[in-house]
Amino acid sequence: MLKVQEIRELIKLIDQSTINEFTYETNGTTVSMKKSTETNTVQVTPVNPVEEVKQVQQPVQTQEAPAPTTPEVKPESNEEPTQKSVDYDYEITSPMVGTLYRAQNPESDPFVNVGSNVTKDSVVCIVEAMKLFNEIEAEVSGEIVEVLVENGELVEYGQPLFRVKTK
Repeated sequence: MLKVQEIRELIKLIDQSTINEFTYETNGTTVSMKKSTETNTVQVTPVNPVEEVKQVQQPVQTQEAPAPTTPEVKPESNEEPTQKSVDYDYEITSPMVGTLYRAQNPESDPFVNVGSNVTKDSVVCIVEAMKLFNEIEAEVSGEIVEVLVENGELVEYGQPLFRVKTK
């Protein structure tokens, strides 16, 4: 059975695509999604009707909030206070959803680290999708200035993986 997080990712991917209807079956479970202008419905139906799970997303209602009569003072956000500004020209993004591996196998060193020089055809990581291991190439020449993902992490389509300072 699919996990709630996997279903949420599917909803997000279908919502961002031009697909209007999607059905997925695995291990006796069927997930069907259909886009409409009013609501998005996800229904998970086991083949053996032990229990039925339904998740309905309500449409986002866009209502303009009334203008405040006094200016609001927002405290400074403490999100990511340790993140420093990194100078980069290009982000290597994931071309698919899957599990990212930074090395050929668990005993090997990572393909690239911060400070590694890459060329257009340098392999920077592997993304496993449906038991297929896909080598991800840098697509640019330069130096890796930031690694944005950890080994074994689930990545989404278009998610930034590495930042590169091109030469």
